[in-house]
This record gives sequence, C-alpha cells and structure tokens, in this order.
Amino acid sequence: MTISSAVAIANINDIPLGEGRTFTVEGEMIAVFRLRDGSLRAVSAVCPHKGGPLADGQIDNRIVVCPLHLFSWDLATGCSQSGQPPINVYPVRVDGDLIVLGE
Repeated sequence: MTISSAVAIANINDIPLGEGRTFTVEGEMIAVFRLRDGSLRAVSAVCPHKGGPLADGQIDNRIVVCPLHLFSWDLATGCSQSGQPPINVYPVRVDGDLIVLGE
C-alpha cells in the first residue's frame, strides 16, 4: 500500500531513540521507528503471522523482531528474515521537528 500524499504524523520527540510507535494513516496501522542512529523507518504495524504489534518489537539498525513469536523483518525492505510473508515499507522523513510519512 502507498500513502496518497505526505502526512505529518508526530513530533520527532514523540518517539524516543531506539523505540517505535504505531500511527493510523489513511486507515492503515503503521509502525514508525526512531533508530538509535537517529534515522527513521516505517513499516506495517501488524505482524502477518498472528497480528502482533510490531512497534512493540525489539529493533536494531536493521531489523524488527515481533514480540509475540520472535519472527523478524528487515526495516528497509520489509523482507522476512524468518520465512514469513513480507511487510509493507513506507517512506518516512523528518521535516523540522515533524515526522512526515509519504513522499
């Protein structure tokens, strides 16, 4: 799924370094992660296996691990690292102090 237009969803300080938060954008649940290096990643917020909350998962600068069954996905590509279906990846950026989803 793609976001139809750029949408400001939060202030950058709403997501601490090394954590994720879930936002609903155009009816889609999207997990936005602020990695420890300060960069942002945005992916589907719902694990395709059993609907786990991916924003609550463990992250590093490359993957997210679902908190329910420990399946993992690449944050840049959405590809599974553990044999599950891929998840959607969304463009995300910072504009001033705002997190903007979409292009």
